[in-house]
Amino acid sequence: MNKQLKAISRTVFAMFIVLFFSVTMIQFVAADELRDNEYNQRSIKNSYKVERGSILVAGNPVAYSTPTGDEFRFQRQYADGPMYAPITGYFSRYQGMTGLESAMNQQLSGLSGSQFFTRLLRTITGEEPQGNSVETTILPEAQAVAWEGLAGFEGAAVALDYETGEILAMASSPSYDPSLLSLNSNAQVIANSAELEGDPDNPLFNRTIGGDLYHPGSTYKLIVAAAAIESGAATPESTFPDPATLQLPQSSAVLTNSWNGTCSDGTETTLMQAMVRSCNIPIAELTLSMDRNVVPDMARAFGFEQELSVPLTVTPSVAPNPTDGAQAALSSIGQLDVRSTPLQIAMVSAGIANDGVVMQPELVSRVITPDLRTESAFEPTELSTPISPSTATSMQSMMEQVVTAPNGSARAAQIEGARVGGKTGTAENGLDANGDQLPYTLWFTGYAERDDRRVAVAVVIENGGGAAHGFAGSSQLSVEIGKQIMEAVLNQ
Repeated sequence: MNKQLKAISRTVFAMFIVLFFSVTMIQFVAADELRDNEYNQRSIKNSYKVERGSILVAGNPVAYSTPTGDEFRFQRQYADGPMYAPITGYFSRYQGMTGLESAMNQQLSGLSGSQFFTRLLRTITGEEPQGNSVETTILPEAQAVAWEGLAGFEGAAVALDYETGEILAMASSPSYDPSLLSLNSNAQVIANSAELEGDPDNPLFNRTIGGDLYHPGSTYKLIVAAAAIESGAATPESTFPDPATLQLPQSSAVLTNSWNGTCSDGTETTLMQAMVRSCNIPIAELTLSMDRNVVPDMARAFGFEQELSVPLTVTPSVAPNPTDGAQAALSSIGQLDVRSTPLQIAMVSAGIANDGVVMQPELVSRVITPDLRTESAFEPTELSTPISPSTATSMQSMMEQVVTAPNGSARAAQIEGARVGGKTGTAENGLDANGDQLPYTLWFTGYAERDDRRVAVAVVIENGGGAAHGFAGSSQLSVEIGKQIMEAVLNQ
């Protein structure tokens, strides 16, 4: 009998242990996950009681809550909604959230662990619950210039403080009004969402950090040059044969420069000249002279294929290892399977301008409590050091020649009194169903410095700027937008 009682007692005790463990897992370990579950109606209804914190740009709210007088109590509003949509995203009680509304939801909703005592104090004093506000790193003047420059085009623009990693502008076009997806009417939100998702121009894409990504075109030559100089394979003065065509190894394909002529005088040219005029053939020759994986390894050192959070989730840019010489040559000019976000290309210029150090990009400056205390603040963090200071100096000299040389491809980027470096890019996108050339993707990336202001940018225009605008194959539109963004930063 005693044995049976002991067995039952042990069984009951074990069941209590299992129950205790399960409750602990639910209440503590899985609490945040369960609270954030989109099907958790209790969390949704509890959120009605909280005035959600604001998202700020230079101290001014671009996303904020206003009283409604109904059961929901508050509704989200967005100032200059389409311009700031890639940053704020939208907040829907039933259909999820995106952008900083999602990435900083715990802080904005007042549910983060660090806000426990604030919530407790407000409960004791009878104050209405309120979430923290999030101050962004965005410079409104630069954001406005980027947004206005992209008007009428499909594309994106990003600006960084290359010494700190702070994101100063993040514009994506076409865009949408987040207010359409932040209504308290679930049926209306669903209808608006379906309309936006069905738009062939994909306004919901944040092209700066995601979407379908882009062939980087000749902006990728910065990676090739950095890999060559860092490995000792070349210097800016290194010379290469200068034919008008290059037969790719083990392939029937022939590579040409974009104008179907030679890079220089038809005998020899230098790496410097190849960068200044954005010649394809010398860059391919240089790539073929190196180990096949040197260039993609350098791309990864700059951030390609890395998981990044700014704190928005960034789609990793792609730089696959080529399987043969022909692939290596085509990849070296930013074609084939190489694809990138504008943020990643801006990071390349930023790392070069910052003497070889790539800083972690960041969109949040600080988190502010309802009583205006700074709860947490941004601290600059190094992401990687892909190149040495001496290699960075060589890269800077070439990028600055691209802007200042009489035959430089980015002469239009010159800014009075500023040190400016740049690189243009034109990426081909293959043929359509009729065998006709699809419109090009146009790029500009670069950096500028004047006094104590500094900035690195990347601008991309899809579809060659559109035939109606007369920019088929010309990167000058992206150069002009990039220059205007850099001027907006330097003039502050």
